[in-house]
Amino acid sequence: MKTGQHLPLTQPAPGAASAHATIVDVADWNNGGNPNPQTGQAEQTSARARAFAEPLLQGQKFDTGEGAIEHADGVALILQNIGASPSLQAAAYLVYAAEYLQRPHEVIDRAFGPEAAQLVTHTLKLVQIQRNARDALGDDVEGPLRAEQVERIRKMLLAFSRDLRVVLLRLASRMQTLRFYASSKLPCPRALARESLQVFAPLANRLGIWQIKWEMEDLSFRFLMPDVYKSIARSLHDKRLERERHVEQVRQQLESDLRQAGIQAEVQGRPKHLYSIWKKMQGKNLPIERVFDIQALRVIVDDIPTCYAALSRAHERWRPLPDEFDDYIAKPKANGYQSLHTVVLDEAGRPIEIQIRTQAMHEHADSGVAAHWAYKEAGRKGYGGGAVAAGDFERQVAEARQTVLRQLLAWERDLAEADLAQGGAAGQGLFDDRIYVFTPGGEIIDLPTGATPVDFAYTLHTNLGHRCRGARVDGAMVPLNTALLSGQTVEIVSVKEGGPSMDWLNPELGYLKSARAKAKVRAWFNALAQQATIAKGREAVERLLQREGKTAIKLEDLASDLGFKTADALFDVVGKDEYSLRNIEQLLRPAEPAPDPDQFIAQKLLKGDTDAVGTGRGILVVGMDSLLTQLARCCKPAPPDPIGGYVTRGKGVAVHRLDCTNFRQMATRQPERVIPVTWGQHAADGKAHYAVDVQVEAHDRSGLLRDVCDVFAQGKTHVVAMNSHSQRDRATITLTVQTDDTRKLSGLLTKVLQIGGVVQARRK
Repeated sequence: MKTGQHLPLTQPAPGAASAHATIVDVADWNNGGNPNPQTGQAEQTSARARAFAEPLLQGQKFDTGEGAIEHADGVALILQNIGASPSLQAAAYLVYAAEYLQRPHEVIDRAFGPEAAQLVTHTLKLVQIQRNARDALGDDVEGPLRAEQVERIRKMLLAFSRDLRVVLLRLASRMQTLRFYASSKLPCPRALARESLQVFAPLANRLGIWQIKWEMEDLSFRFLMPDVYKSIARSLHDKRLERERHVEQVRQQLESDLRQAGIQAEVQGRPKHLYSIWKKMQGKNLPIERVFDIQALRVIVDDIPTCYAALSRAHERWRPLPDEFDDYIAKPKANGYQSLHTVVLDEAGRPIEIQIRTQAMHEHADSGVAAHWAYKEAGRKGYGGGAVAAGDFERQVAEARQTVLRQLLAWERDLAEADLAQGGAAGQGLFDDRIYVFTPGGEIIDLPTGATPVDFAYTLHTNLGHRCRGARVDGAMVPLNTALLSGQTVEIVSVKEGGPSMDWLNPELGYLKSARAKAKVRAWFNALAQQATIAKGREAVERLLQREGKTAIKLEDLASDLGFKTADALFDVVGKDEYSLRNIEQLLRPAEPAPDPDQFIAQKLLKGDTDAVGTGRGILVVGMDSLLTQLARCCKPAPPDPIGGYVTRGKGVAVHRLDCTNFRQMATRQPERVIPVTWGQHAADGKAHYAVDVQVEAHDRSGLLRDVCDVFAQGKTHVVAMNSHSQRDRATITLTVQTDDTRKLSGLLTKVLQIGGVVQARRK
C-alpha cells in the first residue's frame, strides 16, 4: 500500500458495531479472548501487540504526514493516561497494523483472539464513515452543525452504543492527531478541527474524560481562531509570573489553614484552559480580568464530610461570592461529575476559584468512563482485591454501560435541540422518529417512536414476541400496549409455548407500532389458517379415498398426478373449495370411452327434447335451446354471472362461472369440450331462483350469527343452508341463499360488512 492511501484512525467515519459486544468485552487477548485478572499478563499483551505492529508500521505515514508507529505510540500513551486497560492499549497497535494485512480479521483472531479481531473490524468501519462525514462538512463551513452532520453523528452514536471500546480509541486517536499538528506546526484542516470541537470534545465531556476534553478544546480553538487564541495567551503570559506567584501564595495559605484545622488535603494550582476562558468571556461579556478560573485551586481530600469541612475553612479565610457556588456532590452533573465549586475574593479583592473533591471524584473527573475498563481488567477481584460475586460484577458493569449510553442519548437530544434553536428547522424531526431502550443486560435496542413492549419483544426474537405475555419497564409491570420512552430498561415476561393475540392487530388498542412486528403477527395467523385449511382438505381427500377403496395410494403421488407440487398444495385448494373432488374421482375411476361431443349434441337435437332441464332452468346453449344442462356445484353460477359450458361424459353440459378455478383448469386440459352458453328467458324475467354461497369472516362474539341472518331476512333473501365454525376468536360463516339475480346480493353484503366485528363478506 502506498503512503497516503492508508486509512488511519485520524480520519473520522460511522460504522456498524456488533449488537452483541458490551462494555465487559475488553479481555486478555493472550488467552483467546478470555478475561485474565493478572495485570502483568495484560501488559505483556500490550508489548506483544506493539512488537507485532512495528514491522508493518515502520516507515509508513498517514495522510496527515504523521508516522504510523509514532501515532500508535501516542494513542496507546493517551489510553494509558486516562486509565484504559493494557488490553485496550494493545488494540491501538492492532487497528493500525490491520491496514497492512491481507486478511486482518483472520490474522488478528489467530494471534490475539476474537475480541481483538472484532474490535479492530468495528473501529475501521467507523473510521470510514466518520471520514465521509468530515469530508462532507468542508473546511469553509462555520456555525452550528447542519442536519446532515447531526444525522451522521446519530449513526456514530449507534455504532458507539454497540461497542463502547471504540469511543476511547476514537477519542485517543483524534487527540494524538491534534497534538501532531500542534507540535509539527503544520496547518490543521478546519473541518478536522471543527469536528474535534463540536463532536469529539463534547463526547469526552459527556463521558467525563476531562483531561481529553480540555486539551482537545484548547487545540481546536488554537487551529480555528489563531488570532483570538494568541491574544488570550498573550494576555495571560504578560502577567504569568505575577499570577503564578499569587496562586502559589494562596495555595500555601489554604494548605496551612486546612492543616491547622486537622484536615488532610492536597492543594493544587488548577491548570488554565484558554477555550473555557474565551467561552466565559463571550457568554458573560466579561473582560479577561473578570474570568474567575484564570486563578484556581483544587483541593483533594479523603471523604465527602471532609469536602464540606474544607469548604467551610476556605470561606472562613476569604469572602465567598454567593452567586458563584455550586454543589455538584449533592447534585452531580449528568455525566457523574462531582465536586464543590466556589469563588472567593482574597485580601486584594482578586477572585480565586476553588474546587474541592475526594480522590475518587478526582479520578473520575480525569478518566470518566475509562474507569469501567480498568474495573473489568482487574477481574472479579475488584480494585481492592476483595472477592466480588459474579452477579454483582455483571450488574455493576451493566449499570455502568447503561449510564454511558444514556449520556450518548442525552447528547443526541441536545444536538437536535441546539441545531433547531440555531437554524430553525435543521434538526427538526431527526430524532423524533426513534427511541432507544435497554435490555436488562444493557444492550441498546432501536425502536420507532411509540413502540410498545410487544414491539420490543419481536425486535429481540420472533419467537419471544409470539410468547410475550407481560413486561417490566424499569422494574415495574406495565400493560403490553404501554408506549416506551428512550432510556428505559425493558424486560419481557413470556410463556414456554403459545402465540400472539388477534387483539395485537387492532390499531385502536395500540399493541403494535412496528410494521415488522405487525407482519410477524399476521404471518402467525395466516399460517394457522392455512394449517386448518390443509387439515380440512386432507380429511376430505382421505374420505374420498376410503369411499373409492383407494387408501393404498400415496397422497404425494396423487397430488403429483393431479398437477400439484405437494400433497399440502392439493389439500389447500380442496379445503378452500377451489378444487372439486370430482377431479380426483375421475382420476381414480377406470376411464370410460368418451363419447364424441358432436355426436352427443346431435343426439340431443334429433330427440327434439324441448322440455330439457336446460330450458327449464333458463340456461340456453347458443344454437341449441333444448340441450341438457346442469349448474356446477363448485361455483354455483346465477344470473347475471358470465358463464361457460363444459360438455361432460354422459351428464350433459355443466355450466360454470367463467372465473371458476375448476372450469379454467378443465378448459386448459380439454378446450374442445368448452361451448358458449347464455342465460335464457326465465333467467332474464326473474322467475327462476338460484342457490348462491356467501362467506362471512368476523371476530367471534355472542349474537353474531343472528345479526348476519337478520340482514338477509330483511332483504327478503331466503337462507337455505348454513355452516359456521370458530378458531380462537375468529368465526367463519358460510350461507347458501336463494336469489334470482346476484346483483341484489351486493347491497346485502355491504350491510353485513357494517355489522360490528365483521371483517369480510363476499360471495364464494
